[in-house]
Amino acid sequence: MTDLVRGEVQEKLINGVFNCPKEFTLSMFSGKWKINIIYHLGKEGAYYFSEIQRLLPAASHKELSEKLKELAADGLVDRKPVKDQRVTLTPLGETLLPIVNAMYDWGTKRLQELQLAGDVTFGLGEVKNTD
Repeated sequence: MTDLVRGEVQEKLINGVFNCPKEFTLSMFSGKWKINIIYHLGKEGAYYFSEIQRLLPAASHKELSEKLKELAADGLVDRKPVKDQRVTLTPLGETLLPIVNAMYDWGTKRLQELQLAGDVTFGLGEVKNTD
């Protein structure tokens, strides 16, 4: 199991910290930038690190590198340590796409409902929409 998930997640599994499979699933992509990285890799395919930085301009180089390392440790992305190597979703990472896409669709619909309901305007600065 040591090579299948990052140490933090492995420790939680061993110690029974997760109350249910849903919590474990969320741990795979919770944390700043991870869900956005998975979404873009699933939508467009492989990206160079610099391209991911442009998609997520508010993410620092350090943050992005750290999150990609965590996603790779969990077996969700393939990230070679070679300069300018493309980052791709693994087959395991691709299995999260229906969840991520459903969350995107739900969030889009709910934000539209909230904007139509009143005088609220939202600024979603974390993700550049490439549609």
